[in-house]
Amino acid sequence: MVYIVLGTGFEEMEAVVPCDLLRRAGVDVEFVGIGGSLIRGSRGITVQADCTQEEAKWEEAEMIVLPGGLGGVASILDSSTVLSAVRRCYEEGRFLAAICAAPTIVAKLGYAEGKRACCYPGMEDEMGTAQMCDTGCVTDGKLITGRAAGSAFDFGLALISALRGEERARQVAAEVVYP
Repeated sequence: MVYIVLGTGFEEMEAVVPCDLLRRAGVDVEFVGIGGSLIRGSRGITVQADCTQEEAKWEEAEMIVLPGGLGGVASILDSSTVLSAVRRCYEEGRFLAAICAAPTIVAKLGYAEGKRACCYPGMEDEMGTAQMCDTGCVTDGKLITGRAAGSAFDFGLALISALRGEERARQVAAEVVYP
């Protein structure tokens, strides 16, 4: 199971595009809502979460995905439930993925130290000792980071590659006619 965490003000593209691509690859994905099941994104699009943070079976997550959007990031940082799940996931050797402003959460938890990573341009100072890369998406071990909404396809395909292999990611890219 992959859980994509939605907090009020999340960046819609950074959640929906990876979810769509992962589901096309045959990966079980659920949106997890912080504070309810109808979550309003940064562009005013409301998304129906599959479960709330209290209902999620965090121990079953093979990956947790943190979309950006400043409001969404603030919601995640305010949720002890989600932060505890993220810590447990990463410390148990499962995948942790974050895009745009959300890699700063990973840095605050100390998981970006010495890792190659990327984040929204201008937020690099919040990334601690991460080795910042000038690219749309970076995978370093069990940590996957993406730059911004424009990187949502690359990010989603990197998630597929990590979970189901590069060949499956190439197949999904071809199916959606992504260069």
